[in-house]
Amino acid sequence: MPSNDTCARLSRRALLGRAAAIGGAASMLPLLPAWARSGTPGLPPVTPTLSGDHIALTVAETPFSVGGRTGHAITVNGTLPAPLLRLREGQSVRLSVTNRLAADTSIHWHGLLLPFQMDGVPGISFPGIRPGETFHYEFPVRQAGTYWYHSHSDLQEARGHYGPMIIDPADADPVAYDREHVLVLSDWSFLHPHTIMRLLKQEGGYFNRQHLTLAGLADGSDPEQRIPLRDRAMWAGMRMDPTDIADVTGAAYTYLVNGHGPQENWTGLFRPGERVRLRVINASAMSVFQVRIPGLRMTVVNADGENVRPVAVEEFQISVAETYDVIVEPEENRAYTIVAESADRSGMARGTLAPRMGMSAEVPPLRPRPLLGMADMGMPDMGMGGMDHGGMDHGSMSMRDPANAPPDVQVGVGVDMIAPMPQDRTGHPGLGLEDVPHRVLTYRDLVALEPNPDPRPPSRTMQIHLTGNMERFMWSFDGRRFSEVVEPFRFARNERVRVILVNDTMMQHPIHLHGHFFEVVNGHPGRHPRKHTVNVLPGSTVTFDFTADAPGDWAFHCHLLFHMHAGMFNVVSVRPLDGGPA
Repeated sequence: MPSNDTCARLSRRALLGRAAAIGGAASMLPLLPAWARSGTPGLPPVTPTLSGDHIALTVAETPFSVGGRTGHAITVNGTLPAPLLRLREGQSVRLSVTNRLAADTSIHWHGLLLPFQMDGVPGISFPGIRPGETFHYEFPVRQAGTYWYHSHSDLQEARGHYGPMIIDPADADPVAYDREHVLVLSDWSFLHPHTIMRLLKQEGGYFNRQHLTLAGLADGSDPEQRIPLRDRAMWAGMRMDPTDIADVTGAAYTYLVNGHGPQENWTGLFRPGERVRLRVINASAMSVFQVRIPGLRMTVVNADGENVRPVAVEEFQISVAETYDVIVEPEENRAYTIVAESADRSGMARGTLAPRMGMSAEVPPLRPRPLLGMADMGMPDMGMGGMDHGGMDHGSMSMRDPANAPPDVQVGVGVDMIAPMPQDRTGHPGLGLEDVPHRVLTYRDLVALEPNPDPRPPSRTMQIHLTGNMERFMWSFDGRRFSEVVEPFRFARNERVRVILVNDTMMQHPIHLHGHFFEVVNGHPGRHPRKHTVNVLPGSTVTFDFTADAPGDWAFHCHLLFHMHAGMFNVVSVRPLDGGPA
């Protein structure tokens, strides 16, 4: 458990000395609790923390600087990330959100179980917050763990409108630790998100600067280019690119840790021998990260706010909107680099764990970028060059043949691929991590610490296809974009359902269900991990069971912001309502 008297051991003289080192503004900070002591020289040391039963939040536009440049961010109470909200399981909270923008805004409390009218999705659960208005979110806090909050209006999330939320358990925490740090990973671009969206619509691979080149094929000097000519011809024939890992890359993004760029070296402190809890939140708009701390093993203890049986790893992939809590136990009196590498290897977020401010460790170079393969097209992965490519053109493999589509998928201009043989890949560590010489977390490693609360078998099964056209940047469920007339996914209240997500595309999609947790079916019956967001790898399937126990209308969408904006969004409707219509 965190030690409350750790703060007392920090003398006022030491606090004032640190404040002087980081600037006059920081000298006004109150004594910081043990879990919050971290910082970057010359910048505010921590995300401001708000607690209590009534919290006031103001959304406004604020200058934001990183990497020597300044732009305009959308912030909450003037900070990016937004203030850390520290609540306690069992309390009731009133969050008053005032909008100082020129446009409507909102806040969605990601992963929280609450009345749907408080969920914060304009047009679904409430009308939004108009300029100059204040909206009061009020709900009981029914859970504990690591969560976050963000705008669900327009593309404001990409401009900095997000922040962490930690809920302490009402009873003793089963995870013992001496100190904690909250790590909010995110991506930042000085391009306006509407500009990014327009460029993606004009050319799906606009930000991909890692295309295969003819020169690389000719001289063989670059190991990343060593793909046989016939395989290149196969990809070209299908109008696909094996380097198309991320829609928006380090060509546009600076990757942040708690709002700090790689050169600013966000630093979290520890004392050798302590058990340090790192609460890692991926608040990115579009970036999947692969996290490691060279020289330190991490023990995963919590996923998406839910405790899991401890599992020791050296690396884990965290998709957009997921959270993982890990324990590290640094024994040496030295610094360690926190590496959060983008999945396409076009950049990294970087921070440091250290006994003292001002320390740093070696920052490893970016690893070679991965390439998509057969499994990412929903076909048996026999390795590039391992199949008869004469039969692999897009016609003979029926990857775009409407006759090959399931009857519930609407095939048209918005669907450019149907995966022929998608497989369950929950045992896959993440793109490019198959052959690393250390252990990487997979979904199959996750086992719920407590038994699943609803042991009933599902009464029915439904299949949802994740569909899209990468060239036209159109994304959908079952070939239907939300901008069209789309029927909600309907469930009876307390119905137990098995949902199979089928990814017919060659992009990974973190799928998020509001208002509920579901159990990812991963081979641990009775203790399947409970999550609110699950990453579906290209050409693969993920199965989850869930109980529709929250009446109302709930958003269900891909959490890649531009995919959601382009149509991969729908509503989960649970009826009957309490005292309302059937």
